[in-house]
Amino acid sequence: MPKFDTKVQELRYRILKEVAIGAFNDNLNDVIMGIQKKIVPGPKPSMRCCIYKERAIVNERLDLILKASSKNSDNVIKVLQIACDECPLGGYTVTDACRGCIAHRCEQSCKKDAIYFDDDQRAHINKDKCVNCGLCAKNCPYNAIENRVRPCEKVCKSKAISPDVNGAAKIDDSKCIQCGNCVYMCPFGAIVDDSFVLEIIDNLKNNKNKKVAIIAPSISGNFLDVSFEKVVSGIKKLGFDEVLEAAAGADIVALSEGLELAEKGELTSSCCPAFVSYIRKKYPTLVDKISHNLSPMASIAKVVKEKDKDAYVVFIGPCTAKKQEIKLDSVKKYVDSAMTFEELQALFDAKEIVLSELEDADMDSASYYGRIFAKCGGLSEAVNEALKEQGIDFVAKSVQCDGISACNEALLKMKMGKLDGNFIEGMACVGGCIGGPCNLTHDLRAKLGVDKYSNKAKDKTIVDSVSKTNSK
Repeated sequence: MPKFDTKVQELRYRILKEVAIGAFNDNLNDVIMGIQKKIVPGPKPSMRCCIYKERAIVNERLDLILKASSKNSDNVIKVLQIACDECPLGGYTVTDACRGCIAHRCEQSCKKDAIYFDDDQRAHINKDKCVNCGLCAKNCPYNAIENRVRPCEKVCKSKAISPDVNGAAKIDDSKCIQCGNCVYMCPFGAIVDDSFVLEIIDNLKNNKNKKVAIIAPSISGNFLDVSFEKVVSGIKKLGFDEVLEAAAGADIVALSEGLELAEKGELTSSCCPAFVSYIRKKYPTLVDKISHNLSPMASIAKVVKEKDKDAYVVFIGPCTAKKQEIKLDSVKKYVDSAMTFEELQALFDAKEIVLSELEDADMDSASYYGRIFAKCGGLSEAVNEALKEQGIDFVAKSVQCDGISACNEALLKMKMGKLDGNFIEGMACVGGCIGGPCNLTHDLRAKLGVDKYSNKAKDKTIVDSVSKTNSK
């Protein structure tokens, strides 16, 4: 079994693998009811209070997989209610670290008179008055006041998650940007992303048209025990006729985004769909600043579709937001479906594909600059290189943001006209795509893997890469 960061990822993988085995063998309807017992054999529970709840949760996961479709417009991020632990909502709480000091900075900073003291002068918070502003925690000299919130809420920087009437997590679709942080961080696996593996497998088996996989450059930070080229061979063994690098699309983006930036003078990137969604929902007055370029995924897919409109195109990456991006009117005509590296691993194992036993595939189309899009700062470096290669006398002074908190700070400065730069490179995930929620792991070696993969293409310019892509 592959190594994952958490047991939640492992559970998702095991269920997807069993579903994929049934789909590849054309007997999913026969085996679907037995998957719950295969995942939860019993007699003792391993994750929950009893095997019956564990099996019920597996069944709910299976039901979501069976119903998922890349063709509807629903939010791809969903709460599995039965799996939610309804984490206690503590809010700001005084811990045992309170020393009962006489300064009472917490009390002085509270505008709602919510702080009171017991006979030992230790502070307490009146929850009926507290509005969770956090000023007491900020001013406590002992850091004795903590904000105890559920993990999904804590990582949701777009504030899309809140408790429902029963205390379970609820997602506000109008605020959700599909970044997937909640999917990765929920300790109970109660927040899930839609999986389109069934429709992908069906097309791999039955679609007579050309089947094309587009792989994100961050794939080089996964499957670290084998070469990138062997992974490409494995993808072809799944049934894909051709495997293309999204990095080649990144080269296309770098050239045109450099031109657009030089023309407009100020711009935000459009590569990360979660970042773009955040701008549209939180900073609508800055929408005109978003680059008009398609993402690297959509850019290379457009090249494919313009040459073969009937080709079946699937994106493979670490990103849940890509599953939402493919439903956009501007993108769905180019990309038919999307899956994650977790799902790719499940498909490999369902077909018993051993990557280490495969020959290296020939894969050398993108430039070094297209490939480094996988990590924060790569896009900015590529745009400046593209400007240089095109002989344009303009410098992209970038503000590189990895994580929505950093993006929010930069966007606020842009809105106020105080941005120290002319280009915001926005990445919803910390570190860039190598920090995406559906990487197999978030091992420190991931960045080294991307660097090794990128350096293989150092003798190729962006212009060379784009010319090669367009001539295929």
